[in-house]
Amino acid sequence: MRILPLLAASVLTAAAADEKKPIVAIYDLDSGVTESGQQKPSLLGFSMEPGRPLTTFDLTRSLEKAAADPNVKAVVLDVAGSGLELAQIQEVRTRLLAIRAAGKDIWLYSENLGNGTAILGSAANHFALMPEADCEFSGIHAESMYYKGLLDLVGVKADVIHIGDFKSFGENYYRTGPSDPAKQQEEQLVDSIYKAVVNDVATGRKLPEAKVLELIDRGNLTATEAKKEGLADDLLYRTGFNAKIRETYGKDADYNSNYQLPDLDGPEITGMMDIVKLMFNDGKKSKSRKDYVAVVALEGDITDESIAPVRTEILKLRKDDKAKALVLRVNSPGGSALASEVLWEATSQWKSTGRPFIVSMGGVAASGGYYVSSGADRIFAETGTITGSIGVVGMKFVVGGAMEKLGITSHVTERGRNAGVMSMTREFNDEEKALVRNSMTQVYGTFKKRVTDGRKDKIKGDLESLAGGRVYGGTKALEIGLVDEIGGLAEAVNYAAKEAKLEIPEARLVPEPKSAFEGLFAGKHKKADKDDDELIHAASQAPPSIQLRQALLQSGALSALPAPARAGLERLTSRMDAFRHTEILLLGPDLRIDP
Repeated sequence: MRILPLLAASVLTAAAADEKKPIVAIYDLDSGVTESGQQKPSLLGFSMEPGRPLTTFDLTRSLEKAAADPNVKAVVLDVAGSGLELAQIQEVRTRLLAIRAAGKDIWLYSENLGNGTAILGSAANHFALMPEADCEFSGIHAESMYYKGLLDLVGVKADVIHIGDFKSFGENYYRTGPSDPAKQQEEQLVDSIYKAVVNDVATGRKLPEAKVLELIDRGNLTATEAKKEGLADDLLYRTGFNAKIRETYGKDADYNSNYQLPDLDGPEITGMMDIVKLMFNDGKKSKSRKDYVAVVALEGDITDESIAPVRTEILKLRKDDKAKALVLRVNSPGGSALASEVLWEATSQWKSTGRPFIVSMGGVAASGGYYVSSGADRIFAETGTITGSIGVVGMKFVVGGAMEKLGITSHVTERGRNAGVMSMTREFNDEEKALVRNSMTQVYGTFKKRVTDGRKDKIKGDLESLAGGRVYGGTKALEIGLVDEIGGLAEAVNYAAKEAKLEIPEARLVPEPKSAFEGLFAGKHKKADKDDDELIHAASQAPPSIQLRQALLQSGALSALPAPARAGLERLTSRMDAFRHTEILLLGPDLRIDP
């Protein structure tokens, strides 16, 4: 009887058809990774593309799923020009190590070898460099820009008052170099980050730390030498790298460049009707039917404008019974003291529900960034995270000299002894300095109270000896009790899910990320929701720095500046937003560390 062999063959054919193809998950990080996924205008331009950027949340969740998925056999990363911050690099490295521990391959390609690629490469078992790769694995470079000379040229003076000897923000505007306390803490911070880089590379590549230090100090490695010394596994051009992967996993494998990622392309815009649909669909969100962990990102300087959507989202989540825990992802050097307190109050409203409140710190969560984090039930940070800076600075820009250069004079009429304290045409007088310092002392006291109330007995030692504007890397912050655990966003989300007793650790990044193009249709004045407790809402005004951005773009001079200088000007314009309504700031040091 031939019926049985035919039946068996049919069953085998059906089984083979049902067998899932091996997956090779591919991640191209060339466009960078943001925290919130919300694009904003910048000195470098305004994108009208409908797509939105990849977020840390997107990437880490996808990599976690790749580790757990038996069909994923390998992960491939292209990190050339990714622009990842050190904390993001460490977060990704942790996820890659978990994938390796699950018995899967990590393929990583780069056309340069710097600190970041060396750290990520240390987690890969197939780390390939271009044969003529630019090797800049030469240590940590930290740079602070000082604008006194520029301000002197235009007749502007920064009048700055500090509370805390180590509160160095503002020095960039009235000094040409760091003060001794600022220099001291910068040395300590860079040293801690340098040790973290060396340790990660040495551990991952199974090299003695002394050997890694020797390679860094050699400073002129070629790609061939990098491979010979064990920093890389292979030297290949992109075509050869791609061919090797296809040869390893076969032509029938699913080479998936969107594995477990949201749609980043945004809405399809082919005509006017698509734009009309986008306008009318804005703000319509489907409520989650599952219990979940809500992740809200605070990114950039703390201003009235930047905290308004974060505050609104937290208060909305407070009324969402499906949101079982909140993870606040903080990547901010701080900003306005008043805005920091406004956002802190929103987190306290969430805490009053009794649901878990967890903070995940990104590249920096200092000063105001730490202020809004301090009340969390648990704080996670990477070793490369910059945090602390518990202190206060008061300042205003005095533009009287600039006005004189332009032939502008002013006449003042005022009532009230201190009515002109924030006049930008003159410096603070002695009496005004005393008044401002008194206000700053009160803010400093509130800041320390927020920390002591939030951290309680977790702080190791006297808080004042740890405050005063001092900044710390993640390892030191853990040691002194400013943070609870070394880990990234994934660890924070998983911890929150466990605390909320979620059987399935579902998580959502809210508000849903949007491209700058979609953001054009975000309604600022919508009809009040009958369930909305907010009769009046936190202000969210367009900042005056937009005018400066437009002027710089129109001048054409911006494109001639090197990238660090452009980034410095970007920070300068955002800092203008931070203190336009108040002279009292919670800002960390203006220090740029290249990973």
